[in-house]
Amino acid sequence: MQVSVETTSPIERRLTIQVPAAEIDEAVSARLKDTAKNVRLNGFRQGKVPMSVVEKRYGPSVRDDVVGEVMRERYVRAITDESLNPAGYPSIDATINEAGKDLEFVATMETYPEVELASIEGTDIERPVVEITDADVEEMIETLRKQNADWQTVERAAANGDQVNINFQGYIDGEPFEGGSAEGHELVLGSESFIPGFEGQLEGAAAGDEKTVSVTFPEDYQAEHLAGREATFQVKVNQVSAQVLPELDAEFIQRFGVESGDEAAFRDEVGKNMHREADQAVENRVKQQVLDALKAANDITVPSALVQQETDGMKRQAAQQFGLGEDFDVSQLPNELFADQARGRVQVGLLLAEVIKQNELEASDDEIRAKVQELAAQYEDPQEVVDYYMDNDQLKTQVQSAILEEKAVDKLLEQTQVADVEMSYQQALAAAQQQAEQGGDDSESEQESA
Repeated sequence: MQVSVETTSPIERRLTIQVPAAEIDEAVSARLKDTAKNVRLNGFRQGKVPMSVVEKRYGPSVRDDVVGEVMRERYVRAITDESLNPAGYPSIDATINEAGKDLEFVATMETYPEVELASIEGTDIERPVVEITDADVEEMIETLRKQNADWQTVERAAANGDQVNINFQGYIDGEPFEGGSAEGHELVLGSESFIPGFEGQLEGAAAGDEKTVSVTFPEDYQAEHLAGREATFQVKVNQVSAQVLPELDAEFIQRFGVESGDEAAFRDEVGKNMHREADQAVENRVKQQVLDALKAANDITVPSALVQQETDGMKRQAAQQFGLGEDFDVSQLPNELFADQARGRVQVGLLLAEVIKQNELEASDDEIRAKVQELAAQYEDPQEVVDYYMDNDQLKTQVQSAILEEKAVDKLLEQTQVADVEMSYQQALAAAQQQAEQGGDDSESEQESA
């Protein structure tokens, strides 16, 4: 077997592989002899069909099978001999495939990039310092009450915060447009869930009122044919309801797992949860800044096969998140919606894998167990969760990857200049969310080559 390797890009290799004709012809001949033993043809007994007949009838298909097997086997041997690390499946095409001639085929493949990490020395990192006050806890409890509120019909004009039941029909240039109508729709005024300006024009309307609402769709509206267009809606108000908050009593408190129903215990539990959320927000904000700096300093070429794998995974997550069902064909979702974020995740994963490798970072069983115990603390039976994770190799591997990522980020953080910035609880959560959106949420990346 002869192999030549051509570098066609920083991560693409083109292998030209030749296999002596004698090897192929001998393998085809042996396969045809085996085939002849079992062939059944009219006028011949089983196993007595002349080889010339067998060759004429089965020769081309047998050769195709043999050549396919040889190309796959020799490809694997070639990448092993040449110490190549493929990322994804190759494209294999036979260029010479004739009886009596050496077989020649070309395998085009992407490899994992060779990463030479550039330092992020001197990068400025902002680390939020969050103090959760009694007022923050009180605000959170009010939010929980609103989330569990009931709606009571009222005989008055609608105000901000009320819920209205409406029928509506939308028009553009005097013509109804698709998706612009509904009956019995429940809308909370001030929720900003409708087109900007729509909800405010319904304040002051009472049950039975009919109103004409004029709005302009945002320029970045998801439906392109409506973006930036002026529209009018004929709206009928069927009912106005006011929000009725639940009492902060034992029954309400027990909904959140505080079996005693004690208000002080409930406030303490809410505070603990807020502290956990704040700590996570701080960690995520710092991590995303580090990952952004790492990407900016190391603009590596990433294999398209890995980007597609990540894209497919994100599609499945999106389908699950939006309840599209297990039978939903995720290929219906355009790659363009996920490609940039997927590319960023793959880039970060490859870079973090190199950080882990260079610093010889490891995660022991004790560290994995401790991390699982931390995750399990929020569940009703933490030990059951710990046992479930520790008995599942796949879940343990996921936890191990998370620990290694944390260690890699900590190692990178040593190269940066960290400045503490005081933030409120709400500011910290909002900043972490904004940072994740701007950075493509790279903190969920996987170390593809770890």
